[in-house]
Amino acid sequence: MPIPPPHPRRFAWASRNFRIQTAATVISGLGNAGAPIATAFAVLGAGGTTTEVGYVTAARLVPTVLLMVVGGTLADRLPRHLIMVGANVFSGLSQAVLAALVLAGDVPLWQLLVLSAAGGAGYALYAPASGGMIMQAVPQEHAARAFAVFRMGLNASQIGGAALGGALTAVVGPGWVLALDALCFLVAAALRFFLEPERAPVPSSGGMLRDLREGWREFASRRWLWVIVLQFSVLLACVNAVEAVYGPTAAKERLGGAGAWGLAMSAYGVGLVAAGVLMTRWRPRRILLVGNWGVFLFGVPALALAAEVALPLLVVAMFLSGVGVTVFGVNWMVALRQEIPEEMFSRVTAYDELGSYSLAPVGTALAGPAAVVLGLSGALWACAAACLLLSVAVLVDPQVRRLSRRSATGAPVPAPEPTPAT
Repeated sequence: MPIPPPHPRRFAWASRNFRIQTAATVISGLGNAGAPIATAFAVLGAGGTTTEVGYVTAARLVPTVLLMVVGGTLADRLPRHLIMVGANVFSGLSQAVLAALVLAGDVPLWQLLVLSAAGGAGYALYAPASGGMIMQAVPQEHAARAFAVFRMGLNASQIGGAALGGALTAVVGPGWVLALDALCFLVAAALRFFLEPERAPVPSSGGMLRDLREGWREFASRRWLWVIVLQFSVLLACVNAVEAVYGPTAAKERLGGAGAWGLAMSAYGVGLVAAGVLMTRWRPRRILLVGNWGVFLFGVPALALAAEVALPLLVVAMFLSGVGVTVFGVNWMVALRQEIPEEMFSRVTAYDELGSYSLAPVGTALAGPAAVVLGLSGALWACAAACLLLSVAVLVDPQVRRLSRRSATGAPVPAPEPTPAT
C-alpha cells in the first residue's frame, strides 16, 4: 500500500522566520546553559571564593536589569533581527575573550566582572528583540502550538546544555566550555542574519524617552499584565531561592548529595518538555486562568522539601513544577501575542522581564540569612506558602480570570461543546 504524501499545509504555521529563530535559540541555548557552570568553576579554580562567584553572577545581572527597557525600545525602533545579530556577535566575542583568559590561566577578578557584565548587556539587548520577533513570526490562530514548540526547543537545549556544560567542565576544563558558548553565539548570529522582519517597524515620531513612556503606558494600562508581573517578581525570588540554595542544601543534608539534586532537576526538565507536547494540542479558552493553574505547581518542590519527603516524591514534585512552568509560559506568550500591539511587542516584553526578575537576586541573596533565622525547614515552608498565596491572590483580579482566547478575526473562541453519549 503506498504511503500517502504529507499534507501540504500540515506545518504551514511554522514560518521561515519561526524555524530560523527556533533553531538559533536552541543552538545558543546549548552553549549558554553551560556557561554559568563554567564561569563558577573558573572563579573557584583561580582561588576565588563562593562570595566572588556571587559577585560575578551579580555583575551579569546588573546591566541586564538596567538596560532591558533600553533594549526593548531599540527593538521597537530598529529591525529586530539585526539587533539580535549584533547582540549575539557582541556576546560571542566577550565569551571568546573570557575563554582565552581562562585557558591562559589565573584570571583577575576584575576581568571576570567586566566580561560577565558584558554578557549581561548583550542579553539585555537581545531578549526584547527575540521576544518581539518570535511573536511577530507566529500567526495568532497557531500561536499556542508554535509557542509550545518554541519552548520545547528552548527548554530541551537548556537541559542538554547544562548537562553537557557540567560534564565538559569536569573533563576538559571551564575555558573550553566558554569557548563552545562563544561559538554557539556566533553560529546563532549567522543564522539570525537570514531573518527578515515580516513587517517593518513603525517609525517613531519621538525620541527614546518618549518610546519608553509609550511602552510603560501600554504595560501599565493592562491590569492583568502588571498584576501577573508583580506576582512573578516575588514568586521567582522564592523559586530561585529554592532551586539555587535550599534544594542543594537539603539534598546534601539528607538525600545523598549532588547526584540526588541532579536527578530532581532532570525530572523538572522532563516536565518542561512533556508539558510542551501537551500544549501543542491544548488550546484552553481562558488563557490566564489556565496559565495560573500552572503557577500553583511552582511551589510544589518547596512543599516537598519542607515536608522532607523521600527522593522519589521529590522527583515527582519537580516534574510537576516543570509542567506548571510550561503551561503558564505558553499561555502567557499567547496572551501577549493576542493583546499587545505589534509595534509594542519588544517594549512590553522588556518591562515584563524587568519586573518579573527584579527581586530574583534579592531572594537568592536573602535565602541564606532567612534559613539562619527560620531554619531550613521554616524557610522552605515560607516559600511554599508564598507561592500558594500569590497564586490565589492573582485570581481576585477579574481580568486574569476572564481573559479569553480570540480567533484571528478577533472573535472569542467558543467553549468546546460536550461530546454526546453514544
